[in-house]
Amino acid sequence: MTNKIEIAHGGGGLLTRQLIEDEIVSRFGDGPLEGLPDGANLPSVNGRIVFSTDSFVVSPNFFPGGNIGDLAVHGTVNDLAVSGAKPLWLSLALILEEGLEIEKLRTILDSVKAAADDCGVKIVTGDTKVVAKGQCDGVYINTAGIGEAYPYYQLETSLVEEGDVVIVSGNLGDHGMAIMGAREGLLGDSTLKSDSAPVHRLVKAIKPFAGDIKFMRDPTRGGLAAVLNEIAESTEYGIELKETDIPFSPEAKGLAEILGFDLLHVASEGRMLLVCREDSMAGIIKAWKELPEGKNCAVIGRVNRERGRVVLETAIGGRRIIDVPRGELLPRIC
Repeated sequence: MTNKIEIAHGGGGLLTRQLIEDEIVSRFGDGPLEGLPDGANLPSVNGRIVFSTDSFVVSPNFFPGGNIGDLAVHGTVNDLAVSGAKPLWLSLALILEEGLEIEKLRTILDSVKAAADDCGVKIVTGDTKVVAKGQCDGVYINTAGIGEAYPYYQLETSLVEEGDVVIVSGNLGDHGMAIMGAREGLLGDSTLKSDSAPVHRLVKAIKPFAGDIKFMRDPTRGGLAAVLNEIAESTEYGIELKETDIPFSPEAKGLAEILGFDLLHVASEGRMLLVCREDSMAGIIKAWKELPEGKNCAVIGRVNRERGRVVLETAIGGRRIIDVPRGELLPRIC
């Protein structure tokens, strides 16, 4: 652990985990925060609710396929959804920089409203602050969300066992590569866009298989690699992936190869993955393929006995260990 905060502490990789475990979980880790779920599952008068919060500092504020406004809605809606809840209400807190054009703010707020309407959630409270020029990158947004827990999901890594399968809902890494391309002016005529989108309909579609689903998560910071290593480190099992089965868009793959990025470490903001019993695999794939957001879903791996290891079978038949990202590959992507 370093003596000062580094950019890499926000990247979702090894330093992020160390910071959270050493400085946050050590103080607040009892109760709902234990295990660091995307949303806290809390008791209420009429059942259980799920509560989540997220902050968004993406640069640039506008990018191919979206902007910081719809990204903020999707990010919190997705955290609630993969925690097994129906998203209902959001807060919206804005930190605005002196000099931000009102027209840009209007566009961002219109995107917030459109995304919230599409997700069936209401903005019910919020806050606005303004800081001096140079103290903020245009606008930062915090959203907190409350959802109603579905009664049939029981999501715990302790339930994962040998033979379970790993399924993703679509192409991975488009968001991170779209942000990098826009930031560095590398997209040109490329059609690459962020995958920022809600996943709550995907979660609702697979409710009939809830009893066989052990784990759900959206692979944001740190990408697929970070999420699968989280599973492997918290169970007595490992995960074997097959490279040829993992869906990537040609545009994201091409840009990643040019820049030297591993797409397994790159964030998505409109995708989810789950671990389930093999018995429900075909039904989940069928349900997802009937939705536009699940048309590229795929089974990409299987849980095995190689404790604590995530291993990729490459396209040429080799095997390599997929580790947790150790630095900050793409800062300010969400």
